[in-house]
Amino acid sequence: MSDPQLWLAAIEIGCFFALVALSIYLVVVGASFFNFAAGPYAMAAAVLTGYATASWRFPILLAAALGIVVAIGISLVTELVVVRPVQRRSGRAELPALVAVTATLFAIQQLTGTIFGRTPVSVANPVPLSDAHIRSVTVPATTMTIVVVTALVLLTTVLWLRFTATGQLLRAVGDNHEAARMIGVRVNRIRLWAFGISGAIAGIAGIVFAAKSGAQFTSGLSWTLTGFIALVIGGTGKPLAPLIGGLVLGCVQVFGSFYLGATGSSVAIFLVALVFFAFRPEGVFQRKVRV
Repeated sequence: MSDPQLWLAAIEIGCFFALVALSIYLVVVGASFFNFAAGPYAMAAAVLTGYATASWRFPILLAAALGIVVAIGISLVTELVVVRPVQRRSGRAELPALVAVTATLFAIQQLTGTIFGRTPVSVANPVPLSDAHIRSVTVPATTMTIVVVTALVLLTTVLWLRFTATGQLLRAVGDNHEAARMIGVRVNRIRLWAFGISGAIAGIAGIVFAAKSGAQFTSGLSWTLTGFIALVIGGTGKPLAPLIGGLVLGCVQVFGSFYLGATGSSVAIFLVALVFFAFRPEGVFQRKVRV
């Protein structure tokens, strides 16, 4: 475990897991709901970005902006067309909405494959960086991009939740939906903020990670699962919890693959998830609900 390149790989993929987990986290905090469609949002943004640069000759920044906007739009549609009507009809029961969002996950994947093709696409690095060399260690430009973008997104999210009125209202709605409604908080609007920003973060995550690994229409499900496991590990108690969970999961995947092979890595991830589900389902940071 002394190879610095392995640690770089673990940090890189851990940051991606953290961003997807953060996307899920915001909807949990703002709407008390696990949005399993976050992975497909990231996938759709990445595939659209790669397609727009290759087929439409868009500059990478314009293509990335378009991908993020589309991810936000899909996220808002999920809330308005899927989650909100299902919860209204079911008396805010969780299971019907989860089933509906799971169906939405597969619908987004199939629609993306139909529109943009079913072959993997490559995405250019949206940040003009060059590989760095520190002694014998090579730090790829894509790795620096993922780490820097993750840090900026996390910092912005923490500051937004803590110091803005909308961020504070989002936490209040998640803590006690009915109490927030009774004191005049526009709950539906706050939920839209949660879903919209969640979609933006997912879109950013997909684009910066696809610059390293590429993307295809089937990526959404696996990205959702790893992001969800990262959130389970980190918990929902603090905005930085997804980062902790993502880095832990990144280390498990990279070092598990190196020492145990691809199958061993999958088993290791499953065992870590099982341990947290069984013995600490609230994750490392437990959420404290104010009433």
